[in-house]
Amino acid sequence: MGQLLSAKQNSVVRSSHSPGGLRVIAIVELSKGVLIVLAGFGLLSLIHHDVQQLAEEIVGHFHLNPASRYPRIFIDLAGRLSDKRLWLFASFAFTYSGLRFIEAYGLWRGRRWAEWFAVASGAIYIPIELFELLAGVSWIKVLTFAVNIGIVSYVGFSLWQSQRNNLRMPA
Repeated sequence: MGQLLSAKQNSVVRSSHSPGGLRVIAIVELSKGVLIVLAGFGLLSLIHHDVQQLAEEIVGHFHLNPASRYPRIFIDLAGRLSDKRLWLFASFAFTYSGLRFIEAYGLWRGRRWAEWFAVASGAIYIPIELFELLAGVSWIKVLTFAVNIGIVSYVGFSLWQSQRNNLRMPA
């Protein structure tokens, strides 16, 4: 019974690892969650408004040619946004930010499940980020990829080291 209890406690809280690095990652995840929540509220603020007109005003404000490729894509996409789609995108944003907040909480508290979640959720983006880098290199793509690789590597190594230390400890 005692071994079962200690195994359960070990799977919930990591006491053998310094929480400093995990707390930095928790702050990053919290920041991402806050930005996504703000984006969700921004989407909701567009409901019952002419989004295409707003897009045209933004293009004009930045003195972009509305007939050129990217401004035209932006305006066309804005024209296809219905209130229903805005609600849907805002719902996705709030759900995604909720996951970021849960991960941030778990990492801040040193929870093992949050470390596994951080590795899995970060690793999902690596193939996409590699594809984007192959399509064209920019400093933002390189920075995003480097930060993600750093986080996945750090947390993955932390989990591996913790598991190795647990195997060495006598029961």
